[in-house]
Amino acid sequence: MSRVQLRNLDLPTTKAKVFYREAGPKTAPVILLLHGFPSSSHQYRNLIPILATKYRVLAPDLPGFGFTEVPAGFQYTFDNLATVVFDFLETLSVTRFSVYIFDYGAPTGLRLALQRPDAVQAIITQNGNAYEEGLGEFWDQVRELWNSNNDSNVRSKLTKGLLSLEATKWQYEEGTQSSRVIAPESYTLDYALLQRPGNADIQIDLFWDYQTNLLLYPKFQEYFRKSQVPVLAVWGKNDQIFIAPGAEAFKRDSPNAEVHLLDAGHFAVESETEEIGLLILDFLGKNGI
Repeated sequence: MSRVQLRNLDLPTTKAKVFYREAGPKTAPVILLLHGFPSSSHQYRNLIPILATKYRVLAPDLPGFGFTEVPAGFQYTFDNLATVVFDFLETLSVTRFSVYIFDYGAPTGLRLALQRPDAVQAIITQNGNAYEEGLGEFWDQVRELWNSNNDSNVRSKLTKGLLSLEATKWQYEEGTQSSRVIAPESYTLDYALLQRPGNADIQIDLFWDYQTNLLLYPKFQEYFRKSQVPVLAVWGKNDQIFIAPGAEAFKRDSPNAEVHLLDAGHFAVESETEEIGLLILDFLGKNGI
């Protein structure tokens, strides 16, 4: 089994210092793993060794999460998250890759695909949304922020509701099979990092900016139609944040998309790690990657 290396990388353009996990042969095809709220590359700690048997796996912490550091004054928008990941790939001289998109990793990774469509060999989406149908009732409280024009009272309400330990634990456990036990260090680490000074504002800024992703959905969908990039949608069907119709919707623009609905919640990669890993290996193999 390939050992997972922990690394830091100074980026020349964005001046960020990216913490990332890497494993697998340097000369193998690259899989880029992009995490979501409220986690980090830590969520892929068990998946990476499965994929690294055949691929070079790179899993960076996005700005505002995990242990990546950014310069003072960094604006927390999804455009800027994508810019940092683009700089990360450029610095590592990665020109071709498959991308695993989950939660916030979806609008980040799909921005990369719009910028560099020829670089993306395949897309694996695990509860990584690109369709209005995939937005669950969870988003009603975020829409309240959008409709309030970023009102401070609504920001405070979201901070208390969505950044609490209970909410963090809920994201991991809700919809998970009762026979599965979620490793408590997952949500405990996430919560601890959310509580760092200034991080609450970062997270609410990203919730505010999430509305820009919905405006890009038509462009993401056009990209799927035009490129016919291979798509694997492996989805926790019990997720209440990005609901199962969002997985099925990929077939509208990518008729050959492979869709698997797992008996799992939002963080399916925590509870169904081996099944997801094997599905990815089979999918990439069938597509000659």
